[in-house]
Amino acid sequence: IAEHIFAFLLAFARNLPQALRAQSDHVWVSNRWQVAHSSTIKPGQTFHYFINNDAVFELAGKQMLIAGVGEIGARTAKLAKAFDMEVVGVRRNPDQTVADVDKMVGFDSLMAALPQADFVVNALPYTGETQHLFDAAAFAAMRQSAYFVNIGRGGTHHEADLIAALQSGAIAGAGLDVFAREPLPADSPLWDLPNVIITSHYAGLTPVYDERAFAIFIDNLARYMRQAPLRNVVDKTLGY
Repeated sequence: IAEHIFAFLLAFARNLPQALRAQSDHVWVSNRWQVAHSSTIKPGQTFHYFINNDAVFELAGKQMLIAGVGEIGARTAKLAKAFDMEVVGVRRNPDQTVADVDKMVGFDSLMAALPQADFVVNALPYTGETQHLFDAAAFAAMRQSAYFVNIGRGGTHHEADLIAALQSGAIAGAGLDVFAREPLPADSPLWDLPNVIITSHYAGLTPVYDERAFAIFIDNLARYMRQAPLRNVVDKTLGY
């Protein structure tokens, strides 16, 4: 799932959505250097697809805010540090530090932290407390240049508010693997927004999923037999 998050980030950083649209249309994406040195491009010629230095960016030096720093969030933070990114974590118990997270804050500080983030990664479970946590106010607090990524649960963002923020330019874009309603209805505006990348809730798929799940089962069975604490126990009071 952490790698899926970075697939979204790198796609936006290198402007791959435009590249894929151009590929579908069989159109070469021109850039400033090619225009300046081409003998076939006429003065004043306009381009349906054009890219320059401002249309791409580097991840190094960017700040990632991770809401929900469990195993997925911690792994994402580790990858972020490999890209020389700054990582801010938001979790229920901010006193519990996590390696590779530069700063940890509680959910009461989320709104204050959002304006500094270049990427907001939502890795939250769906509970009564997290329902529609990312709403119009949260998106308004984000930078216009910021991107929102949700690989947690669709109910944790307010979908109509997210669509409005994307359409108005309040945020730069979104990478979405989960939605309020799944399958995502064919008439959802999200399908046609050029600043949105959609995957159909498969961020957790991997060829080694069964192998890893079976290993956890065997380990937990052995723990159960010797009456030891189990791994990945759900806290029914918290809802995850």
